[in-house]
Amino acid sequence: MNMTGQLQRVLVRPPAGLERWREYGWRGKPDAERIAAEHEAFRRELEAAGAEVVVADPIEGNPDAVYVYDPAIVAARGAVLLRPGKEGRREEVDAMAGDLDRAGIPVAARLEPPALAEGGDTLWLDERTLLVGIGYRTNLAGAEALARALPEINVLTFDLPHHHGQSEVLHLMSLISPLDADLALVYLPLMPTRLVELLHERGIELVEVPDEEFDSMGSNVLALAPRVALALEGNPVTRQRMEAAGVEVRTYRGEELSRKGDGGPTCLTRPLLRA
Repeated sequence: MNMTGQLQRVLVRPPAGLERWREYGWRGKPDAERIAAEHEAFRRELEAAGAEVVVADPIEGNPDAVYVYDPAIVAARGAVLLRPGKEGRREEVDAMAGDLDRAGIPVAARLEPPALAEGGDTLWLDERTLLVGIGYRTNLAGAEALARALPEINVLTFDLPHHHGQSEVLHLMSLISPLDADLALVYLPLMPTRLVELLHERGIELVEVPDEEFDSMGSNVLALAPRVALALEGNPVTRQRMEAAGVEVRTYRGEELSRKGDGGPTCLTRPLLRA
């Protein structure tokens, strides 16, 4: 897999379970009508970019299920079903298994205890290199299980910072979003040093997110194609810096959908096929 080729097919899940927003750590109560409208508009942006959008069934009682990036990853040999570190999200894995089956995506493996891993802690650097962040949602056993499930892939691990601790999710992809094979958007102050060194060794240019736009998810963008990105509205400095690097930036409104649940455009999608 790669993360910046033309997005051709992508899975999304409409929001549900909003009454449990406090239990799942959302920042505020989402408005049911507005969040549904924002998700529909988000899907239209994906379609406008040329992607086939596969709409999975909502999962009642779980507002986090809208963030479909986390329960599985997709590799050339098929999907690997993960085991989220956030216990309330583990039911999503069985739902995702059914979604992938209906979408014609074979399941190559499934993680079992004591392995923990969430999709947001994984990033394909290239077709044969998978980066895994070790933190409060993904453990070393999870990374080792991914390496066993994908023996042809070089799995590299990086320790994530404590930052605000277990109460607020900090995934690897909270800190970095690929924009092209040689370009990435990053928030450098929290990046693992070894990862920054690896990016420099690979000749990957870095676009830096300013401090004031990190908490508003400036570093979480979705590549629709090489140097074409979908970003949450706002974060004007980050947008200007991406555009200065030759990136076409498209935006969507996500006051309910993204800001209240801390999930940007990458979180809201499970790419199934890229060119």
